[in-house]
Amino acid sequence: MPRNEKKDYSYTEVDDPTIINEEYLMPSTIETIDYAVYDWLNEDLNIFATTNKGWKKTPIVWASPERAKFREDKETRDKDGVLILPVISIERKNISKEISKRGRFYSPIQNTFGAQGGAITIARRIEQEKTSNFATKDAYRSRRDVDSPDRNRPRNNKKVVYETISIPIPTYMEMTYSITVQTEYQQQMNEIMSSFLAFDRPGPDNYFLVKRDGHRYESFFDPSFDTDNNISNIAEEERTYKTTMTLNTLGYIFAPDENGNGPKISKRENAVEFKFNRERVLVGDKPDQIGKEGFYKP
Repeated sequence: MPRNEKKDYSYTEVDDPTIINEEYLMPSTIETIDYAVYDWLNEDLNIFATTNKGWKKTPIVWASPERAKFREDKETRDKDGVLILPVISIERKNISKEISKRGRFYSPIQNTFGAQGGAITIARRIEQEKTSNFATKDAYRSRRDVDSPDRNRPRNNKKVVYETISIPIPTYMEMTYSITVQTEYQQQMNEIMSSFLAFDRPGPDNYFLVKRDGHRYESFFDPSFDTDNNISNIAEEERTYKTTMTLNTLGYIFAPDENGNGPKISKRENAVEFKFNRERVLVGDKPDQIGKEGFYKP
């Protein structure tokens, strides 16, 4: 169904269904967290610096094994293959799965629904069609009884079918990123570092959120930034200023990709009626002394 198609929310029993905002649940993977950190740097901070071409946005590159592609990028290197500064690079250094990062009171909740998976309920709604079928069936039975005093009275349907959507237990982890700023001039470094030191935070000084696909991950900068430069070196190599920052992100993953065994999202419906077959007693063969009328033969 297209996302812009108007939907009917009358089943929610909300006085004003127009206030309902339907969200699409996307999986949270390691790649999702990587993109969240990149988007925070590229879009939220949106860092600019003074260059020989004026006030320009500082490019952000991801340091990955695909370095050959980065070397051929015309936007980050000149015609001689020299890296164009300033530039900001990101590299994921470590992934830690520590129990201490799961909260003060940790409880190992298990997925208790077998192969179908799912342990955390995220949505619940009334299944209108099946609930209506039960209500119609019970109303038809009551109208068949002519002598019933409740024959024409409104009935309260107690057989309501709920559709419950659940997800597996997330796997929590801490991911460490190294953010490196390289510039050619001290002024460029000062302009870029001012953005990291003075950006607006919603909470304590080192705490902020990175977001992607509806997921939010808490992130913290190490209080100290490591600086380095080669201005004291009298060799003919290119002059560079470098600052390295360590970013710790508390992330989680669920609904894994093709390597996962269970489903990403589970949908269940509750039972509203239980039926047991009538008990029957099997008897032996009919005795020869019993006639057709069911009486003993003379």
